[in-house]
Amino acid sequence: MIRAMLRRRYIGWLWLSLMSFTALMLLITYETRWVHPEIHAYFSQSGNLTGQQLATRSRRYLEESLGILLEEGGEGGGDALERARFRIEVGYSLFDIGLYRSDYACTVPSLQRLDTLYDALSRGQVPAHSRLSQDLLQPIRCLTEIEMDQLDRRAEVTNRFVAETHRHQTQVLLGSLMIYLLGLVFWGMHERKRRLADRATQESLHWMAQALRDPLTGVGNRSALHDDVLADHGRPLGLLLIDIDYFKQYNDALGHPEGDRLLRELVALIDRALGGDARLYRMGGDEFAALLPCDDRQVLEQACAAVVAAMREAALPHPDHPGGADVTLSVGGVQFTADRDAFADAYATADRALYRVKAQGRDGWQTGP
Repeated sequence: MIRAMLRRRYIGWLWLSLMSFTALMLLITYETRWVHPEIHAYFSQSGNLTGQQLATRSRRYLEESLGILLEEGGEGGGDALERARFRIEVGYSLFDIGLYRSDYACTVPSLQRLDTLYDALSRGQVPAHSRLSQDLLQPIRCLTEIEMDQLDRRAEVTNRFVAETHRHQTQVLLGSLMIYLLGLVFWGMHERKRRLADRATQESLHWMAQALRDPLTGVGNRSALHDDVLADHGRPLGLLLIDIDYFKQYNDALGHPEGDRLLRELVALIDRALGGDARLYRMGGDEFAALLPCDDRQVLEQACAAVVAAMREAALPHPDHPGGADVTLSVGGVQFTADRDAFADAYATADRALYRVKAQGRDGWQTGP
């Protein structure tokens, strides 16, 4: 249940994060799709840069042709006329574009004058200076007018582009800031929920651990033993069942507080006797169990003997022991391979071994079967 709850919360916060980043990507995509056509318009012919360059180049060619005709005129012969005619032809081709024809009224009359002049030069005729000035100066003035207008348009487009860019950059900045702040809010909410969930999980684990522990001795209980055997599925284990001989008489003689102290001392004694390798459990009353790795029967027998010997060496006084002056133990052991069904049989076998020890006078150990 806890895992499912955490999974649902994880999916919820993941969805919020994806929505935030999706919004940011949509905003960036929108701005990118806006900027591209604006840049394209700015640097295209309709955006004035190319148009201005064509007008400038055409004007220069016409000025060069005018200079050749005025300086050399008829004296330069056919070579001068050919050079002038070539420049007029190039200037005409740069001048004769749809943008100029549609946007500037002076373009068509100027092209007609250039046609007339070109035809005259092709026949070897050089117009008089007054006529020559009219035929070339009018197109040059028209091209100058186009250049100036194109510069004005370019400045207008530039200013508009800068203003729009600034506005959209502000939108991107504000949008990104808002998404960033929302992300911080989401993160804060997520962190708060995560801490609450961690706290609830820790409390649940604590109570679960408590439910599997004996509150008096701190070792596992019967449920913990069962869970640990299932967790070690397929491994060879040894199970020891340990019982304090005449524990009721001990309690009757010394009182229950002393009996509780003896139980706690027994846990420490068993742990030392088994070298700290065993997991210990209180099965109820004065009966304990130990679970340890056990590859063969010899390991099991050594463990049983070590527990009984350790108690004898401890020599804890038992004022009401029928068979002696000190506390003694009865131990039954079994070796088995961890499995749900095998554990039930192993437990019953160890229990029978334990009762055989009790039937033979206690203070000893046996293994089954």
